[in-house]
Amino acid sequence: MAKTWWYVLAVVVALALVVTAARVLDAPDGQVPAPPAQASAPQDQPTDPPGTRGPRGFPGADDTGVPPGTPLTDVVGDQTFAEDGEVVEGKVFYGFVVVTASDVTFRKCVFRGGPTQDVRPLLDTEHARGTVIEDSEFHPTRPSPSIDGIWAARTEIHRSEFRGTVDGIKAHTGTLVQDSYIHDLSWFAADPDQGGGPTHNDGVQAFAGQTGVTLRHNTIDLSTTEDPNAAVQSSADELRVEDNYLDGGACVVNIDHTPLGRPLTGQRVTGNRFGRNSAHECPILLSTRSELRAADGNVWHDTGDPIPAPEQHD
Repeated sequence: MAKTWWYVLAVVVALALVVTAARVLDAPDGQVPAPPAQASAPQDQPTDPPGTRGPRGFPGADDTGVPPGTPLTDVVGDQTFAEDGEVVEGKVFYGFVVVTASDVTFRKCVFRGGPTQDVRPLLDTEHARGTVIEDSEFHPTRPSPSIDGIWAARTEIHRSEFRGTVDGIKAHTGTLVQDSYIHDLSWFAADPDQGGGPTHNDGVQAFAGQTGVTLRHNTIDLSTTEDPNAAVQSSADELRVEDNYLDGGACVVNIDHTPLGRPLTGQRVTGNRFGRNSAHECPILLSTRSELRAADGNVWHDTGDPIPAPEQHD
């Protein structure tokens, strides 16, 4: 019996030596390759789509949104914030969030929403005052034609990231967006809000009858989105688009007076760098009764050369 066990052991050792020798011969320079790494368990954490770093000098995934390592607490279900001065930090909202109070601040929060058939944003501050959003992220768990990032009024948005919604930001009176990143929005072939036609994706849309919308030093890149309308679509008075990287859309910036039927006041588009991915090779489109009060310093990002004069038609 002992001889039998020694025989079995000798055979096993010999086979092991043969396998090792074969691996050495197949490896470059005779080195034994490391054993294959085991796949890590899937993580239920959102990740940025590949290639989503902003252009040099402008915001991207590395410097917007929740900083890595921030402790986060899940909050499940729709939420309404109605207490003035509340500070909300380190939350992941799996539900839709509405603010009705004044001076509410969100820091290092993630807005994910949930399933819905209603047209609504992940965060709604239209009926609040003095809302501040810092270092936060907006990307839905279930993208649909119904979901935008934020509907904002009298709101400041800083160092935040928007992706996966139909529109990034619907901006009403007194909205400031600064040092933020809007990209990779979701396109759908059928959108009830567009009469069953395809979605009408805008990075930022500012509405007629609103005033004082400022977009400063953001990356608004809709070259990452299928068939987008515009990086910036506006019918608001006193629009300021300053120092941004802008790309994508039929025309990248579209300023349209027609919903009001009168000229828009105080349109300023200055110091921006434009990508070349508009469908009509059109950095700026003005409607026939729109004009820019200021338009200096707008250049192509790749060369630094001035962009052409705005196209003008309705």
